[in-house]
This record gives sequence, structure tokens and C-alpha cells, in this order.
Amino acid sequence: MTEQPVNPLFDLTLTEEQQLMRDTVRRFAQTELRAASRKSDEARAVPDDFYGKTLELGFQAVQIPEALGGYGAARSPISNMLIAEDLAYGDMSMAIGALSTLSFINTVLDQGGAAQHQALLPAFTADGFHPAAIALMEPSTRFDPRKLKTTAEKRGGSYVLSGEKTMVPFGASASLLLVIAEVQGQGPAAFAVAGSASGISAERESFMGLRPLQLCRVKLDSVEVPAAAKLGGDKPFDLERMVDLCRIGTAALAVGTGQAVLDYVKSYCNERSAFGEAITHRQSIAFMIADIAIELDGMRLLTYRAASRAEQGLPFHREAYLARLQAADKGMKIGTDGVQLLGGHGFIREHPVELWYRNLRAVSLLEGLVSV
Repeated sequence: MTEQPVNPLFDLTLTEEQQLMRDTVRRFAQTELRAASRKSDEARAVPDDFYGKTLELGFQAVQIPEALGGYGAARSPISNMLIAEDLAYGDMSMAIGALSTLSFINTVLDQGGAAQHQALLPAFTADGFHPAAIALMEPSTRFDPRKLKTTAEKRGGSYVLSGEKTMVPFGASASLLLVIAEVQGQGPAAFAVAGSASGISAERESFMGLRPLQLCRVKLDSVEVPAAAKLGGDKPFDLERMVDLCRIGTAALAVGTGQAVLDYVKSYCNERSAFGEAITHRQSIAFMIADIAIELDGMRLLTYRAASRAEQGLPFHREAYLARLQAADKGMKIGTDGVQLLGGHGFIREHPVELWYRNLRAVSLLEGLVSV
């Protein structure tokens, strides 16, 4: 008799814990992120107490082992993906900032050794917010994570890092950076580096979207780190896995922001009148809103499928690539259509759709910022 799988059915029902988490995070996104998003965009900075408030949600410490001060829950790409989606429903920029440290923690837990867990993770269960980030992207018109220009040269018991990274959250103000570099003869590797290390300098970059997030160009000028800083020690670093997990996170951000656009334009168009009736009575308007809903559901299903396969330990490279590709393409279309549906109001800052549009334009560029 062949043993049947525990749950052979396709089921998107969340567990009780996941639903409780979603309710909490979505409420936080609406009351904290959405409420502050416009002022933060204008000021190019998050509120002073924002990152401290994210600690109250507990998602940074939930997967850290109890022996290191965390809650010891099993790592769940699905739960992390849902957190990214729900935070982005409030504001994508602030969501990336809130999840940057979690992404560092996830990668250390996933590919680091026990000694590195002991050395790096307890800081994130202590009092106060400790910013951390993954430094993967490099300044290039067509960045390919498989062709890194940042190098790590082995010198005795140390490595010397040289190169330049772009779109690094927090930059040199991060307490820790996970720098992805090419080791000659070994391939890519990840190094845990203090943001204050000698030889690191950072300059804030300016973009059309993601304005509240402190994204920096980081230069590494012969930064020396001990061999123990190399994640996983002698074990090869699985760059493809890290990139795929980050692509799921990026797709989740697009889904959350796209949902914000859909909810807003539905309400706006139902209330907006022309010629004595709601403009949603016009097929051209109704069909455009329906197209947004269709594309958004497609993005969501691809993202959920990729996260589900990652959680089950199944291959998910193809699924993660398709989710990110769809999110970049259709996410931008959702933002564009959202602006169009508001007509002239889509061009003014009184309405948030132009802000969401600017953030969705970044999805096609992002690599390695949010890992589930």
C-alpha cells in the first residue's frame, strides 16, 4: 500500500497563528506605515520611533533559537512572505527597512554555522533596534548576481574585501552588513562585516521611489575581516538559494503594494461621478479595475507557490524567478493603471497612488533586499 501525502490537496488556508500574525501586521501597516507614508516620502526619512515599534511585532526574534534569546520557532518562508506583503500594503519603503534586519537574520540562520549563530544573532534579541542589511547589488545597468565584481582575497587568516555595492539599506550606519563577494577559485561567498569597519564608506543615493528608505552606495576599500566572518566556513555559499528567497520577498512587496492600489481605486472610482453616475458604470473604467484584480491574483498565486515550495524543501528556483518576473511586469502596470484611473488626481500628491506607482517601479531593480 502506497503511503499518501499528509495534505495532497492544494490549500491556501492559513494556520491560526498565521492569520493572527496577518491581522496584527496589517493593523500595524495601516496605523503606522500608511499614516506616516506621505510625510516620510516628503522628508526622505522614517519617523524617529518607527524601527523601535517594529520590534514590538516580534518577527525579528521569532526564528532565533531560544538559547540565543529568541522564540525558537521554525523558519517559515510562507510566514515571512505574508509579513512582507502586509507591511508593503502600508508602505513598501518602510516595509523594506523593517525587513532588512530580518533578511540578514534569515540568511545567517539558513547558511551560517552554529558558531556564527552564537556570535551574530544575540544582538538582535537585545534591547533596541539593530539595523542590518544584505549588500548584494552592484552599480551596473544590468546587474547579474552571478557576475560579482566585489572580491574577497584570502590573506593568511583573513579576507580582504574590495568593491562597491549599491542600494544597501542603512549603509555604513548598519551594525552589520552581509557582503556578498567573489572569492577567487571558490565562487561567491558571504561575509558578516561591521558597518563601522575600517575601509567602509557610504553615500546615500536618491531614487524616484523608496524615498524614506536610507539606500546607500557602499564602497569597500581593502576591508579586512577574519576568516570566521565567512558565512558557513568552508561550506560553499548557495547564492542562488539566497537570491531566490529574496525574489520571493520582492514579489510579496509588489503584491502588498498592488493590493493597496486596487483597494484605493475601487473606492475612488465608485465615489467619483461623471454625467450623473459613478464612473465605474463605464466599461472602460470597470474593465481596467478588473484587469488590476486579475493581474494581482496572478502575482499572488505565483508568489505563494514559490514560498510554499521553499517551505516544503522542494526546488523553487523556477517558481521564484517567475514570481519576481510577474511582479516586476504586472506590478508596474498596476501602478500605471492606478494613476490613470484617478485622471488628473493621479498626478497630484493629495492621493497616494502616485507614491505607490513610484515604489512599484523599483521592483524590477531590486535584488537581495528582502529575504524570506
